[in-house]
Amino acid sequence: MQRLYLEDLSIGQKFASRSQTIDAEAIKAYAREFDPQPFHLAEDEAKKSLFGGLAASGWHTASLTMSLIVESVPLAGGVIGTGGELAWPRPTRPGDTLRVVTEVLEITPSRSRPDRGMIIMCSTTLNQHEEAVQVFTPKVVVQRRQLGA
Repeated sequence: MQRLYLEDLSIGQKFASRSQTIDAEAIKAYAREFDPQPFHLAEDEAKKSLFGGLAASGWHTASLTMSLIVESVPLAGGVIGTGGELAWPRPTRPGDTLRVVTEVLEITPSRSRPDRGMIIMCSTTLNQHEEAVQVFTPKVVVQRRQLGA
């Protein structure tokens, strides 16, 4: 896949990822290692929780989303975030098939560093029902083409 530089991007440009299905065992395995809360680990405990059933950790959804972004948004130098906003409007459930749609919202060339710029993009992680399970709006450093290259 051709790598994109700041000059290749435009406001409103969209990127779509492949789909990935998540199952209960993956949810539990991630939770055991990184977010060991009962509603991520055990169906019976999850039923009694605010979620009303097994739910993936938001950080698991974020990790899957990041993988899908890296594959679908081919930025030269990689996807290097400097901060942003993250929301989980609904839980990711076992059997959900996730995909990410990323849109470029802002493009700002750096005034002090001519080799780069900053973009703001919005990556929305959707389930198989087209419901947002995560909305991530990061600021990302993007390389510029070298002059004379």
